[in-house]
Amino acid sequence: MYNSRHASFTTALLAAALAIAGCSKTEQAPKTTPDGKRIIVIGHAAPLTGSQAHIGKDNENGVRLAIEDLNREGFTISGQPVQFELDSEDDQADPRMATTVAQKFVDDGLHAVIGHLNSGTTMPASRVYNAAGMVEISPSATTPRYTQQGFGNAFRVMANDVQQGKVLGRFAVTDLGAKKIAIIDDRTAYGQGLADEFEKAAQAAGGKIIVREYTSDKASDFTAILTKIKGQSPDLLFFGGMDGQGAPLAKQMKALGLGSQLLGGDGIHTAEFMKLAGPAGEGVVASLPGRPLESLEHGPDFKARFEKEFGKIQLYAPYCYDAMQVLARAMQRAGSTEPAKVIPELKKTDYEGVTARIQFDGNGDLKQGAITVYKAVGGNWQVMKTVESN
Repeated sequence: MYNSRHASFTTALLAAALAIAGCSKTEQAPKTTPDGKRIIVIGHAAPLTGSQAHIGKDNENGVRLAIEDLNREGFTISGQPVQFELDSEDDQADPRMATTVAQKFVDDGLHAVIGHLNSGTTMPASRVYNAAGMVEISPSATTPRYTQQGFGNAFRVMANDVQQGKVLGRFAVTDLGAKKIAIIDDRTAYGQGLADEFEKAAQAAGGKIIVREYTSDKASDFTAILTKIKGQSPDLLFFGGMDGQGAPLAKQMKALGLGSQLLGGDGIHTAEFMKLAGPAGEGVVASLPGRPLESLEHGPDFKARFEKEFGKIQLYAPYCYDAMQVLARAMQRAGSTEPAKVIPELKKTDYEGVTARIQFDGNGDLKQGAITVYKAVGGNWQVMKTVESN
């Protein structure tokens, strides 16, 4: 009788232990390579299909190059050799798909993600990551709301829309001499947020907003809006949106004889904009957070190596590279990949990256991010001015 009860009790204990183990993915034995290196999978999310796929793939390749460099370096965590691997998912620049991707990363037991690309996808996904206690480093989502949610797991390696909008608004009035200004934004979290900050800064600098119009991030025909704006004769037209809309906007401005200066943010500062806009892109002005790569210690080398392997940089690849490097170094200092141990080390980051010296403030934002303004000349973006933004 004793033996039977003992066997039943032991079986029950074993079943309970197996059930617990089955529910806790983080307690599973780590996967290793044939030569004994621990495999660490890092998530990445961006639009890999659709009109922004060229920027999403650019982001992915920035992370990929960092992983290649870290693996080549023989990176270790707590003395154990590790091999980083990338799980890159397509969020289609869609907020609903972004939450699906985020939940997949959580369910798969990942500890960290580089992403998402867009502000509109980063915001809903960030709530999923925060609930799971997962590290998230955004290389490109600029909405200030991302780091104002009070999430201790959220970090960003580039300047936000407040910093960028302030610089662009002042630049439009004081450097470009704009007095009458028109604004169009695409109603996304990024486009509208940047346009809002631009409007406030331009008005504070003495500019007058004479008209503000809205479109979408799927639009391609802006004739009606531009015809209305042309009647107001603005000195400058500010566009808050991405290159997929910015390029046809520039072409249609030229076709209508609208001679206003076109100014945009980082969303149109791409090689693809030059390709799509053609001659209509000449003279367009756009900004990009950070100092020009060629002026930074590690910038020229990164640019040469990246473009040799993946082709011309579109936009955010250097920031993705820095995000991955910052994450890996924090894991190394923590001696762990567990977010609870990595997050405190991320907050202590002081890393000389490709794009900037990276340090985070209390919200997880980049301290003292510079903004550089460029002008399209002969199919290339030429530096006009770099402004330090606090």
